Amino acid sequence: MAPGIRYYDTAPWYGRGLSELRVGRLLREQPRSDFVLSTKVGRILRASRTGSGPLEVVFDYSADGIQRAFEDSLQRLGLSRVDMLIVHDLDFGYHAPQARWDAMMGQLLTSGWRALDDLRSAGTIGAVGVGINPRGMIPRFLDLFDPDFFLLAGRYTLMEQDVLEDELPACVERGVGVIIGAPFNSGLLAIGPGGTYDYAEPSPERIDKVNRIAATCERHNVSLVSAALQFVLAHPAVASVIPGPKTPDEARANVDAMQRQIPDAFWSDLKEAGLLRADAPTPAPGAPVVAHA
Repeated sequence: MAPGIRYYDTAPWYGRGLSELRVGRLLREQPRSDFVLSTKVGRILRASRTGSGPLEVVFDYSADGIQRAFEDSLQRLGLSRVDMLIVHDLDFGYHAPQARWDAMMGQLLTSGWRALDDLRSAGTIGAVGVGINPRGMIPRFLDLFDPDFFLLAGRYTLMEQDVLEDELPACVERGVGVIIGAPFNSGLLAIGPGGTYDYAEPSPERIDKVNRIAATCERHNVSLVSAALQFVLAHPAVASVIPGPKTPDEARANVDAMQRQIPDAFWSDLKEAGLLRADAPTPAPGAPVVAHA
């Protein structure tokens, strides 16, 4: 197999179906053994009640809702199966107050997860995952379900490592994999000052921290993008990373950044300066960086 990008992630929510249509158009032309694909459930797209405008989005984590979302995704993709199916955005950012989150979680508990487990048991999907945005959600899902992996967005990066205290160790203990999303915290770790942090203006403290990280990068002739991507892949629980490029040039630049050698002294300097937790795993000197799903 020739080298290249082999893992693709999409969702009904991305472009309200457009992402799945485009990804499917690309992947249908490739040998099925040459790629790994994940999409998501939890949202159903339906025609606007007014008959015009964008598709409406309905959250539904019940068995019927998950089955319909999955079948709709297969139609948009033009494929007969996906490798990984992810429960999307079942957190307080989308389902506040507590009563609404309880209702959505109740759907998953009473029937939705059983539907996912049935799809997994039948081999229609290869693995079941849960998409996580805020810190503190991983233990809840581990207590209630048997996921194969989490897609953790923005909470384990060069800027944030608090999940090393409990959540990532819990994944290692349970043998649950992790895919890292938003390794650049939505932009700040890709371009430095001027980039957003979790899609908002970064605080002065965060701007100061990224400036100090960037200065360390410059001293060691390391790009900020390389450091951000290679750092997250060094954790034993992490199987892959989703950088989220907007253009083919950005995708090629990310692949190149993965291949760049980073001296061990760079990571040591970050830790000595208090810019990286002392217990954060870092890439071994000279070790090849391999991102796999």
